[in-house]
Amino acid sequence: MTEERFAACMAGIRDGDRNALREIYEEYLPYLYTVVYGIVQQKETAEDVTSDVFLRIWNSAGRFQEGNGHKGWMATIARNMAIDELRKHKREVLMAENSDEEDDSGGLENFSAREGADAGVEDTVVAQFSLKEILEQLKPEEREIVDLKVLSEMTFKEISELLGIPMGTVTWRYQAAIKKLRRYGYE
Repeated sequence: MTEERFAACMAGIRDGDRNALREIYEEYLPYLYTVVYGIVQQKETAEDVTSDVFLRIWNSAGRFQEGNGHKGWMATIARNMAIDELRKHKREVLMAENSDEEDDSGGLENFSAREGADAGVEDTVVAQFSLKEILEQLKPEEREIVDLKVLSEMTFKEISELLGIPMGTVTWRYQAAIKKLRRYGYE
């Protein structure tokens, strides 16, 4: 879809034309789903968030500025909504984990008594914890670029356009993140 056609559709949406939204939906559903799925990594969640993206496009039609790259504008909306969904889910999981710890009669104070009971499980937990710790060592902007590059299989150029930063900055942050991961033995 050309910039001009997209702008015409957005004008139609501002006027309440649902067919204009349908045209955008049919053209960009796979693209926006890919952006969202690359972040949330769950089919059902990606479908829900992608549907919400089109609702946001409908509600944001008045703020759309023609000539600034409609694909990037939509991808930014999709990316932000996917990240918001992850944050929401992370808060829910953390709250559930905290309530489980409070209800656990064994408690963390009795962990040493159970220590060594299952060395295989311990090794697995340590390995997972280490990867989590290493990923937390990455700066948020490095982690985001690694996610987009590896999980979403986006090119550096696409990432640059999506994030609105120079491609050189994208490649530099990606290389810095990969160096950090390699220091800890992860490829």
